[in-house]
Amino acid sequence: MIFAAIAIVFVLLVSSEVWWRKQRPHGEFSRKFVHITVGSFVAFWPYFLSANEIRLLALAFLIGVLVSKQFHVFSAIHSVQRPTLGEVWFALVVGILAILAGHPHIYTIALLEMSLADGLAAIIGTRFGSANRYVVFGSPKSIVGTLTFFVVSCALLGLYEVIAPGMLPVALIPLVALGATLLENVGVRGLDNLLVPLFVAGVLRLFA
Repeated sequence: MIFAAIAIVFVLLVSSEVWWRKQRPHGEFSRKFVHITVGSFVAFWPYFLSANEIRLLALAFLIGVLVSKQFHVFSAIHSVQRPTLGEVWFALVVGILAILAGHPHIYTIALLEMSLADGLAAIIGTRFGSANRYVVFGSPKSIVGTLTFFVVSCALLGLYEVIAPGMLPVALIPLVALGATLLENVGVRGLDNLLVPLFVAGVLRLFA
């Protein structure tokens, strides 16, 4: 299964690269397309890969990202002009969660917070947030993007409560989502890719 996982990730990266080279979409769109597709796929790895296999793949991802950044192999994921280490933090957090999450459900929700909530927030914020922007530590944000992150985060935590009843008090869902949203705001230069999943996984483990 580990080779199938590698093959699928490779196909997703190549597909996004071909799309970027042919269509030249906004850099944030191409980067977040990879963010959402690859991140959402990786989020379900614990259901068919062992923790050791995930850690091995995370190391391979880290090496691949560093090589790609150095030699511009996959331009689609490095096409934004602002400095970011988001791809590096992504590879690292995959391996860390394989050690610390403790349960496939926690790993999945934590990574979906990064891939779906953060990815959709960036896309919607870029498309509709030009009139309500603000700046955090020099990084542009938008109110509509931040609200998108919060709503998607609440939905993911609600899904966790459905698949793992009683593991997270319903009353805490908006508070946990708010904490993740604040970390997404202050985690500039891609650091949110590390902070948000670790925060969510830590909270879910605490109550589990």
